[in-house]
Amino acid sequence: MDLKEFMSVRRAYNIVRQAGSSEERLTFEEFAILCRLEIADEPMKTSAIAEYQGALRPTMTHRTNHLAALGLIERAEGAEDRRNVVCSISERGRARVEELSDLTRAQIPTGRALSRTSAERIRKYADAMGSLFCKAGDLVLLGLYASESDSLTIMQIVDALGLLQPTVSMSVSSLVERGLATRSHDAAGAHTTSVSLTEEGVRAAKSLVESIEGVVVRRKLRGSRKAAEAEESVA
Repeated sequence: MDLKEFMSVRRAYNIVRQAGSSEERLTFEEFAILCRLEIADEPMKTSAIAEYQGALRPTMTHRTNHLAALGLIERAEGAEDRRNVVCSISERGRARVEELSDLTRAQIPTGRALSRTSAERIRKYADAMGSLFCKAGDLVLLGLYASESDSLTIMQIVDALGLLQPTVSMSVSSLVERGLATRSHDAAGAHTTSVSLTEEGVRAAKSLVESIEGVVVRRKLRGSRKAAEAEESVA
């Protein structure tokens, strides 16, 4: 996966997420869990989902609790270990994946990476991207790095990432405090406050890009029920 593809999907999903109701709003990581369960088409242990996303058990418990509360997944005790909960996608969850994939696909402008791809392909990209946890600050870092300009205003970053202006402003402040970015204030406010990466910020962005480029978008998950059935039919 390249950076342009990653940014296209994340920007589009951010726009879709902000437009949805706060009660049913899903983080990208939660959407990715649904995509993985939908593609796998079989129950998965919570520990396996946590490993896939590189998340600690409490974090994964919080995410799956939210998905279960919305009726998007169903959970059951593991057959061998009751402490290891098994998750499967519900029919409502499948419908939500289809809806979010369609909406995300529609938010990719013509000319941008993946603008001609299908909603099904968006699900596979989201599944693959779920293995990378990127905070808002990471997205801002990547947005500045991907820009053809040496600097961007706060509102230009908002447009590039599909994030809310307060989120971008707080992320920029954090990057500046960490020495990863600099900003020049203007009396006119956020519309003309310019932000640029420092040399350390460029190195941090390159490290993130390397991780993104190492992500593989698979056609099917190894060991999935669909893949097994396909192999049996060929045999």
